[in-house]
Amino acid sequence: MLTKTPFQGKLTKTKNLFIPFIVAGDPTPEYTIQFALRLQAEGADVLELGVPYSDPLADGPTIQRAAKRALNAGMSLRKAIELVPELRKHGVEIPIVIFTYYNPVLQIGHEEFFELLDYNGVEGLLIPDLPYEESEEIREQSEQADIEFISLVAPNSDRRIKQIAEHAKGFLYCVSALGVTGERKEMSAETLSFIEKVKEHSSVPVAVGFGISTNEHVKLVREHADGVIVGSKIIRLIEDELNHIENGEGDKALGNFSKGVNNLVQ
Repeated sequence: MLTKTPFQGKLTKTKNLFIPFIVAGDPTPEYTIQFALRLQAEGADVLELGVPYSDPLADGPTIQRAAKRALNAGMSLRKAIELVPELRKHGVEIPIVIFTYYNPVLQIGHEEFFELLDYNGVEGLLIPDLPYEESEEIREQSEQADIEFISLVAPNSDRRIKQIAEHAKGFLYCVSALGVTGERKEMSAETLSFIEKVKEHSSVPVAVGFGISTNEHVKLVREHADGVIVGSKIIRLIEDELNHIENGEGDKALGNFSKGVNNLVQ
């Protein structure tokens, strides 16, 4: 009899997924918890919790600024992972995926890293700068720990789409465009064709990220994919409220954030 992983047990649906990304510790760990709760209330199905990193190869300027704020506040890989039980304690019930670059994992060591993930109840793992061909050890360790290792597939993955998709766990992160993350004005016909091609080979939900920044984008992606991943736009909504937070107007900041998220994804 097949048993569900903790990720699968917490995922309540496999279509029309909303997967937001926030940076752990931006602008503080306490606000990370509050923003996560607001995202869940606005329909988030999975939370990508980003570990701030000083050299984020795939991230555009918006997420880089968020990472800098979090690093300046003392956030680290270990502290980001240890934030997961706090999120649970405050009521976050959706699956949580730790999003980290590989160097911090290498620094802490695979064994200790997976012990941290397991002890703190992390359900998923995403490492954007670890190529599929070099991820076998991490994928095996993830499987042993009952953690879903999230794979990425990009438009230049053409000859590898089938292989990556067939081994995907949790959901397949479909990168909508080459380059770094960031808000974009439109999505090309080539992108939509690429999404359809990926779906042909995937047995897990296909979620699209990179450049999803308007309600029109969200609606368009939902017509072609199983989920939408939003990072930079969510971070921008947080940035817009930093002054209110600094002025002690937290309730106003959180209310505005919720409205912004609702306008984006509803």
